[in-house]
Amino acid sequence: MSPRVGVLALQGDTREHLAALDEAGAEAVTVRRLAELDTVDGLVIPGGESTAMSHLLREFDLLEPLRARLAEGMPAYGSCAGMILLASEILDAGAAGRQATPLKGIDMAVRRNAFGRQVDSFEGDIPFTGLDSPVHAVFIRAPWVERVGPDVEVLGRAGEHIVAVRQGRTLATSFHPEVTGDRRVHKLFVDMVSGER
Repeated sequence: MSPRVGVLALQGDTREHLAALDEAGAEAVTVRRLAELDTVDGLVIPGGESTAMSHLLREFDLLEPLRARLAEGMPAYGSCAGMILLASEILDAGAAGRQATPLKGIDMAVRRNAFGRQVDSFEGDIPFTGLDSPVHAVFIRAPWVERVGPDVEVLGRAGEHIVAVRQGRTLATSFHPEVTGDRRVHKLFVDMVSGER
């Protein structure tokens, strides 16, 4: 039976992740409400704007329930802004009163917009631990990881910067695999939700 994987659909590139998850063998659904969060086996937190997503998580009364599900071991995958939100520490979290709020799903410190602004977006091939060939990665106002805890596995780097990590059943990339047509990162996550990897 296919795992039921939600995509947090408050802001960001929800549709692309839904399509990628479907192609990777999951039953993909949107999550906007607590009742929907309660029905999923795992959750994707998409790219978007991390401070806006934090604000909406609070507005929809999802912030603490999502933190609780993560603490209980619900598998999660965050891309770009999702990586930022899954961190235990967010460097340059935003202006006072409008800050990105860490969900503390992975023991790491992440720097927002580390690679620069929208005009500094770029693409490149990233060797990715556990996959048979590099992933073509699209970086859009992307973060990078500046510190990882002892239980965090580094899966990929762009130069010297950490751009893909895993801790237990939680995965994060600073790039957007949902836009490339390569479904291997999503397949890895679906397998993690199923307990196969």
